[in-house]
Amino acid sequence: MSLEDSMMDMFNEVRDKGLQKEFDNQLEKMRMQSKHDHKTANERWDYALRRIQGWNPNKSEKKL
Repeated sequence: MSLEDSMMDMFNEVRDKGLQKEFDNQLEKMRMQSKHDHKTANERWDYALRRIQGWNPNKSEKKL
């Protein structure tokens, strides 16, 4: 799957589930955090979508 396809899938999911406001708010928070500066747009969108769906990066299982 190309980057464009995955971003379109994320866009459609946000739109279809009515999460645009939460998604935009999460992206805005991330813009102010230096730990997200190195991420690509695709990585930022993926992170923001998972965050508004309840994923907590501090409690996720670490992959070895």
